[in-house]
Amino acid sequence: MTEAVPKTYDPAGTESRWQQAWESSCAFHPDPKAPGEPFSVVIPPPNVTGSLHMGHAFNTALIDTIVRFQRLQGKNVLCLPGTDHASIAVQTILEKQLKADGQSKEALGREAFLERAWAWKAESGGTIVGQLRRLGYSVDWRRERFTLDAGCSGSVIEAFNRLHEQGLIYRGEYLVNWCPASGSAVSDLEVEMKEVDGHLWHFRYPLSSGACADGRTHLEVATTRPETLLGDTAVAVNPKDRRYAGLVGQTLTLPLVGRQIPIVADDHVEAEFGTGCVKVTPAHDPNDFAIGQRHGLPLITVMAKDGTMNEAAGRFAGLDRFEARTAVVAAMEAEGFLVKVEDYRHSVPFSDRGKVPVEPLLSTQWFVKTEPLAARCREALDASATGPDPRFVPERWTKVYRDWLTDIRDWCISRQLWWGHRIPAWFVVSETGGEITDSTPFVVARSEAEAWVKAGEQFAAAAAAGGQPLALEQDPDALDTWFSSGLWPFSTLGWPDEDAADLQRWYPTSVLVTGFDIIFFWVARMTMMAGALTGQMPFRDVYIHGLVRDEQNRKMSKSAGNGIDPLLLIDRYGADALRFALVREVAGAGQDIRLDYDRKSDTSATVEATRNFANKLWNATRFALMNLGGETPSSLGEVDLAELKLADRWILSRLARVNQETAERYGTYGLGEAAKGLYEFAWNEVCDWTIELLKRRLNPGEDPSPAALADQRVARQVLAKVLSDLLVMLHPLMPHLSEELWHGLTGLPADTFLALQSWPAVHTADLDGELEASFAELIEAVRVVRNLRALAGLKPAQSAPVVFVTGRGELAAVLEEATADITSLTRAESVQVLAQAPALPGCLAAVSGELQVLLPIEGLVDLDALKGRLEKDLAKAEKEIAGLAGRLANPNFADKAPPEVVAECKANLAEAQTQADLARSRLGDLG
Repeated sequence: MTEAVPKTYDPAGTESRWQQAWESSCAFHPDPKAPGEPFSVVIPPPNVTGSLHMGHAFNTALIDTIVRFQRLQGKNVLCLPGTDHASIAVQTILEKQLKADGQSKEALGREAFLERAWAWKAESGGTIVGQLRRLGYSVDWRRERFTLDAGCSGSVIEAFNRLHEQGLIYRGEYLVNWCPASGSAVSDLEVEMKEVDGHLWHFRYPLSSGACADGRTHLEVATTRPETLLGDTAVAVNPKDRRYAGLVGQTLTLPLVGRQIPIVADDHVEAEFGTGCVKVTPAHDPNDFAIGQRHGLPLITVMAKDGTMNEAAGRFAGLDRFEARTAVVAAMEAEGFLVKVEDYRHSVPFSDRGKVPVEPLLSTQWFVKTEPLAARCREALDASATGPDPRFVPERWTKVYRDWLTDIRDWCISRQLWWGHRIPAWFVVSETGGEITDSTPFVVARSEAEAWVKAGEQFAAAAAAGGQPLALEQDPDALDTWFSSGLWPFSTLGWPDEDAADLQRWYPTSVLVTGFDIIFFWVARMTMMAGALTGQMPFRDVYIHGLVRDEQNRKMSKSAGNGIDPLLLIDRYGADALRFALVREVAGAGQDIRLDYDRKSDTSATVEATRNFANKLWNATRFALMNLGGETPSSLGEVDLAELKLADRWILSRLARVNQETAERYGTYGLGEAAKGLYEFAWNEVCDWTIELLKRRLNPGEDPSPAALADQRVARQVLAKVLSDLLVMLHPLMPHLSEELWHGLTGLPADTFLALQSWPAVHTADLDGELEASFAELIEAVRVVRNLRALAGLKPAQSAPVVFVTGRGELAAVLEEATADITSLTRAESVQVLAQAPALPGCLAAVSGELQVLLPIEGLVDLDALKGRLEKDLAKAEKEIAGLAGRLANPNFADKAPPEVVAECKANLAEAQTQADLARSRLGDLG
């Protein structure tokens, strides 16, 4: 039957074949009416503009491991895929294309621009979906969603209307993050803080009175953005700062402008920082805006939305903001207001898409009142009788989530873009001369027809009285991409149709798997929206994973140019090897992992090791097929416990225990621990020991006795069961390989998928902890014998007697029962198990735990030559000891060398001393 599994493992062919088979047969297309406890995951939608990076691969490997395990548990599993429309990214791409063609979106017009956007999406937007398929993602591709598809768009319109009706969405003037490059407001989540080398300019602001009682004529302020001083409306000091207590309420003359601005007292100011005086520009800084609100300060905007200075900037109007910075500093210096300039490294907010510093600007935008939404989330976190809702894994992220919900600003949701969900609000422009202004009234509606009805009820009479026909114009802006992403867990399942079968069956979803970095804040967006619109948290668990770091343990990023292309590693080693390697590296939930990578050869020792593991499993299965006599696990049937040998009972006990441990680990998100445990079990206990132990019994000779044939069948049953169960347990981690080998082993039709089988039952009667412990000692004893044979220089086919000495009865019994196995594994001429050590001349000895191992070799090897080798080893070790001890005794080395170098020297000395002691002991044993 070896033809069922080819001689050589071909990852590319294997993976492509099973991906096509799963998808063509709708293996992962669940029926909401099917039995089984529901389990659901909606994948974090990657940007439609994206290409697969290592973060995607890691997230995919974790999600797919979880959902494949849950299917094996018999649950009705939905894993729903999709992509995000990525408003800013797509619009940026299209505008660059238009610019290259000498066009602009304005000249093209909105409808033609959107047609072009959809055409681009159809042609180029599926790249990442195809790449995700290559990983073997067991998602329901028939349910694939897009945040701009008809269903999601309907959900967005309904959500906007409901939140507006509840008073949770409003339109108003507020300070927003403005990206001059993209010409749009951006959310806090679209802002990246970067450390830059800048300057801190210190300026004098003269007192309007000329001088105060103590002779001071000015206050000194410092700023990193001198151009904003043109919009200053106050200087603030701390109310407890005695230096300025007598000045609060007085005024200063704003340099270059001449405006009188007050000195105000505000707790926000840190008296210990700098001079304790802070310039206040409410229209250009969020903290200053808050100070301005508390003190009723005017808001003076001195910058236009394209990043140039406006008319309020006076003589600096028309200059770019950075040109204005230079000009303002020069003017301040020329007029005697510059005190000093300091080099200053500080954090500057950059637009993640526009790649330029954002400007806090006053703008009339749409906002969500977040505090009522956040309060509902905090209640869910504290009020659940079964624990926090949602539950974070690791638990430490609960505090981060709570803190974010506790300190939250209203959310600006409008973007000055065309690609995206157009805001479902219609301005009654007939009320403001046909133009949209900040004061134009509006109606929010679910459709244009509804908008006309609402507007007619409110404004038709007024329009008729003014002799003007009622005129409406829809808001040209689009919603923040995060608005639709915030609805993702339920919009994709059919909301707002409360009777939708998928929503009824799979909502709330079971777990969200996401990274802790910027996308973490997406969690709170979803919980706030779900709480307001569905009355439930959108997922029961939130599994937070770490980052994949590069070979130097650095965070991967485009700017650093240190990303690792997962497709290169898939092409070289296979998707299963990459998936298993990534998951196996996880040391604990939420921990970052490091992936080694040679950039010259595009190779990874870690992924290559997993590919070697795949080869090991492949060859083990081929060995089984050559030795099962054409039978399968099913045809071989259950083993008779009474017929089991010692090694059989051991491996079946280990199989049952690994089954329990692996299911527990998979079920509690201990995915890295599951991978490590299965790797050790498969490589060491199954491939290295069980197969070796079974070889003798699987091949009883040319004329076997009935007893030997019966034992051969038992060996086949054990081998078939162990491999079959192992492949099922490995399936969530290595789906393609396990599917291929399982089919070869079982002989089942290609459309009967391992992916849809049941997790193997645990036979608790097989569990025997004492046997496992004793057999582990037996295995170690065999290793010791092999090491002694190598030391003696015995040839592989040369036999030698083996003597074990132990005072423990249970260990002695195991060794006695395993005599035939020990003989086979060690080429033993004879095996003795004694309670006391005999006097044996010409004998090598070693100790393993409570077991002494003796290898009598007199007459088998040249003892004098062996003694000579040992004496050379001893001399070499003693020379090394002298050198290392001398280095450590030298104060110039011990006190001045780096600690890690000294520690390595001490470790090498200890190892050399161990080797010297071992050589002396063996020379003593040989006499």
